[in-house]
Parts: sequence; C-alpha cells; structure tokens
Amino acid sequence: MSKDVAVLIPHYKTLKMTKLCLDLLKKNTDLARVELLVIDNGSNDESSDYLKSLDWITLVTRDKVEGEKGATAHSNALDLALETVTSPYFLSIHTDTFVIHPKWLDYLLAQIESDTSIAGVGSWKLEFKPWYKRVLKNIETVWQEKIWYPLIGKGDGAIAGKGDNYYYLRSHCAMYKTEHVRKYANGFNDGGETAGKVMHRKLEESGFTMKFLDSSELSRYVRHLNHATAILNPELQGKGTGKPKQLKRIQKELKDIAGNLI
Repeated sequence: MSKDVAVLIPHYKTLKMTKLCLDLLKKNTDLARVELLVIDNGSNDESSDYLKSLDWITLVTRDKVEGEKGATAHSNALDLALETVTSPYFLSIHTDTFVIHPKWLDYLLAQIESDTSIAGVGSWKLEFKPWYKRVLKNIETVWQEKIWYPLIGKGDGAIAGKGDNYYYLRSHCAMYKTEHVRKYANGFNDGGETAGKVMHRKLEESGFTMKFLDSSELSRYVRHLNHATAILNPELQGKGTGKPKQLKRIQKELKDIAGNLI
C-alpha cells in the first residue's frame, strides 16, 4: 500500500550528519505514513555500511560517476529515487535538514493541499540573519540593481530573484505533487541547473502555483543548517570549509536543535 509521502535524501560520505538527520526523522515521524528513500551517491565507506544496517529506510545505491560535479550528482540521485516513488507526494531534503517537530508532516501536507492549483511548497532559504546583515544586504541589492549593474551593462547580474536568478523551491526542503511533476516536468536535473530550478519554472508555466512558505513559520517544524555538510566534512569542500567561525555556528545550531542526540 502506498504511503502518503516519500522523503528523498541524497547522501555522500556524511555519516554523522546523516545519522542525526535520520534519527530526528524517526523520532518525529509516523513511519507508517512515510517512506524514507536514502540515496547513497557512491560513498563506499563506513556511512554506506551504516545505511545498509537500517531496516526502516529504503536504500537506493548509485555508483559514483567520475568527473561528475557534486550538484549534478545530487540532482541525479534525487531523480533516481523519484523513479520509484508511488506516493501522491514527495519531499526532497538534505542530510543537513532536520525535522524538529512531530507535526512537521501535517503542516507541509496542509500547505500543499490548501489549494488544488498548488504543485509544490517549500522555501528559497531557510535561515536567519541578524537585522544589520539584512539591512546591509538590502543596501547592496539596491546598489547593484539601480547603479552598478546598469553602469557596466550587466543586466540583472547576480541579484537573487531577478531574471535567470529567479526564486525557486530549493531541494533542502521542498514538497511536490508526484503526478504533476511526472506529467509536466523532467525531474530535478533538467538543463544542468541547480536541483529543482527548471522543474519549478516548468510547473509554473503549466499553470500551477509554487508556494513559498514563510521561513519563521517553517522553521518551527524543519531546520536547515546552511552549508553544514561542507563545514563538518572538509574533504567535500565548499563555502565556509575550514573556517572556525562557521564551525562554531554549526556546532551551536546543532546543540540548539538536537543536543540530546549529539
């Protein structure tokens, strides 16, 4: 019998992070309603052995492809798992995404079922910055949009939400109606863009609504530790890797979220 939701979780050599992610899912989820699909992206290490030991997840294994970029491997892993989904809804998350409230599933389902026109719900960024950093970012955006980019003929440049940099549901927390994705989109890896970007646009162009959830509301149920997988796993490389300040931030957030499980 098909379950309500399939949760797709790509994984690559992040043993401790994945353990915490899965432990919190198990703690806060009725597994009779949810299938946890973990895609091991060719780790071939102790984390692979750990995943094989779990009888309450569905493990999908994917061989590592030489020369494949991390973002592409992530998208391809999601698409591989998506092929097996039989539930009416599916949710993509990262291994540094943590569910912290037992009503998280009810909340997301209520959002996606609130209107028949909705094909997906989720967030653009699920993080918070101090007020002064938000002010500085707004000043920077106005400077780029009104003065600098027009002056150098760069168009929309790298301004978030503008032109080709449009907002879309990010794969760290995005729930979709399976039927609509299968019928109107080509999965997460479409056109070589970041996971889900083209899929988001195609669903909108097909007449569906893609609903962005307020970060302060969504974070009551789900937390995403931005760049945590790279910061805690330096061999993966990425933004903030090896910086003590970022490591301290992640450690603090981890204790706030699930200190009793660390």
